[in-house]
Amino acid sequence: MEIKWIEDFIALAQYQSFSRAAEFRNVTQSGFSRRIQSLEQWVGADLINRSSFPPTLTPAGQLFREAAEDILEKLFDTRAIIRTDQRIGGKGVQIAAGHTIALNFLPGWLRALSTHFDEVRARVIPGNVHDSILMLVNGNCELMFAYHHPELPLHLDPTRYEYLTVGVDTFMPVCKPNQRSAPAFRLPGTNDRPLPLISYTETSYFGRCLAVLLAHADTTPALRLHYESDMAEVVKKLVLEGEGVAWLPRSSIRAELEAGELVPAGTAEWQLEVQLRVYRDASNHSEFLESLWRHLRAASEAAG
Repeated sequence: MEIKWIEDFIALAQYQSFSRAAEFRNVTQSGFSRRIQSLEQWVGADLINRSSFPPTLTPAGQLFREAAEDILEKLFDTRAIIRTDQRIGGKGVQIAAGHTIALNFLPGWLRALSTHFDEVRARVIPGNVHDSILMLVNGNCELMFAYHHPELPLHLDPTRYEYLTVGVDTFMPVCKPNQRSAPAFRLPGTNDRPLPLISYTETSYFGRCLAVLLAHADTTPALRLHYESDMAEVVKKLVLEGEGVAWLPRSSIRAELEAGELVPAGTAEWQLEVQLRVYRDASNHSEFLESLWRHLRAASEAAG
């Protein structure tokens, strides 16, 4: 039995929808259903009444939910205590962020921060969106950075978790240039010559961004999947090697665009604007975090 099965089950009990719970857990609905079935096999009883709409808990499911929530709470509380003992003291902050944000945004952001706060020590923990959210919810970081799009909400309780918008990024299609410095692959492509696509796994955040963008496109592009990864840096490397066209955040390819190593593979209609947000738990009233948040709010208001 795996902890993630219990977390899946609790999410399903909360949302009463396989599709919404799967989205929250950042997994495909089919994969989510298989994990719930695996948990039921481990327990030895049906936990979900699938004949009702919305799906409800069986008596066994209600009993298991009470025990599961108690077990997870104690487990995560213990982990938080252990991690707190290893936290950075003084003017220190633990930051959870997606890999792309950690690589391309946070270094400059931390340098700018050091001009306002002396001797700030930061520990950056890169991961996927779901893991970053769990770190924030479980009290294992002070700040969490993530991209935001209105159609891809993070499902955080707004009464508990505050956020500030600290930047805007553009999710855009790029490819290697040809000998004439024009795009080697140009959207939308043609049915007889579909463009080789270097894409993301469908459950990754950028994979979901691409799905949103293509769903709103006036023209259906002719694409054939060539490679797939859940990490933008892997996708970027394959594009730089000329393997196809891919959507990447502008912040991660700014230098390559300026140097002409990559070029836009389509017009602005193929781009998606996303916000970059920083979140914190409003119940954390540590003196340094409060001071830091006031500074970030003032900077955000001045920029807005």
